[in-house]
Amino acid sequence: MVTDAIQALHDGGKKINAGFIIGPIPMMKFTSRLMDKLGMEPHASLNPIMLDGTGMCGCCRVTVDGQVKFACVDGPMFPSKTIDFDELMRRTSEYKPLEKESLEKYQHEKGHVCKCGLH
Repeated sequence: MVTDAIQALHDGGKKINAGFIIGPIPMMKFTSRLMDKLGMEPHASLNPIMLDGTGMCGCCRVTVDGQVKFACVDGPMFPSKTIDFDELMRRTSEYKPLEKESLEKYQHEKGHVCKCGLH
């Protein structure tokens, strides 16, 4: 796990001032917490659903340091210790049922079979 590797580097005396976290939201949340605890400056690249790229649709809304930001225009990189990851996880999971329904419909209509193993 990323957190194990960071902890091992720190415990081994490696001086790390800052880090850039990209990946699944839960991983970014816990990596950010650890980096902050170890005195590192964590930054996260957010890639929630973005429809228009102007912030008008609001799909990529995220709370950062208590303020509403839009990943498409204000980010995608933010100081991660100020990101409300719990809210971000709730917002991104809202679309899961629709994504599943769309995938199932597409597979049925087109005969498509996902080969990536993510069902």
